[in-house]
Amino acid sequence: MDRGSYDGETARGGYGGYGSAASYGTEGPYDDGPSKGIPGGGGWPGEDMPGSGERPQGGSADGGGYSGGSRRGGRRMRGESGSAGGRGRRRRGFGESPGEDGSTPSSSRAEKGDLPADPVEQARAICLRLLTGTPRTRKQLADALRKREIPDDAAEEVLSRFEEVGLINDSAFADAWVESRHHGRGLARRALAQELRTKGVDSTLIDAAVSQLDSEQEETTARELVARKLRSTRGLDRDKRLRRLAGMLARKGYPEGMALRVVRQALEEEGEDTEFLEGEGF
Repeated sequence: MDRGSYDGETARGGYGGYGSAASYGTEGPYDDGPSKGIPGGGGWPGEDMPGSGERPQGGSADGGGYSGGSRRGGRRMRGESGSAGGRGRRRRGFGESPGEDGSTPSSSRAEKGDLPADPVEQARAICLRLLTGTPRTRKQLADALRKREIPDDAAEEVLSRFEEVGLINDSAFADAWVESRHHGRGLARRALAQELRTKGVDSTLIDAAVSQLDSEQEETTARELVARKLRSTRGLDRDKRLRRLAGMLARKGYPEGMALRVVRQALEEEGEDTEFLEGEGF
């Protein structure tokens, strides 16, 4: 590929499309596990959703599925991957980086093999390999190039060109991340902003992305999260129920006041005396 030979078709050709229904499976400090009780969500954690947001027909969530001979005697064949019973290796989601630089072991091995001598061509090859199948932020790619000792001027040339043609788009990345992680994991604005900061997204773009959500939307999602978790706390004393439910919301980035209000109302609906909750933190 000659320098400057990118065009619009290349940018649209499948190097890390930014689909709103893509799956974000990254675990983080605000992540409290899957929240499949939330309706209308984007991709679910652990599922490699197609770009259209539609689940593959006749298959499992991770796209593996069972074809005619994939099950014998009612048991999964040895060596098959999948998520039945919570077992099997979870497939990485859109935007998920297994390493701090966004690289994978396989891509690292490949890049050590037949990279061109020209630093610009090296940078281009590395970025294209990392972008294939999953979008990444500019910082993630810059970190990967730095780790591979690509000269700064060559890295800057390639990264800037990739931005020009749309192969790198931190704004679209942030928007899709917020939509998917809020609907799929129930994360609140504070948690989403922190995750995007760790990926090197500019604060202005983060603010614009999280503005998709408002307090009303957050509270609706918080109620759905509590409703899903409430049943598992029955049988505990009310103080433990409070702390468990409010703590779950706190880990997902919800404000303390909102978390306590939502939990108190949910407990009242079950006949709990919640006067003790007034002004109490967690």
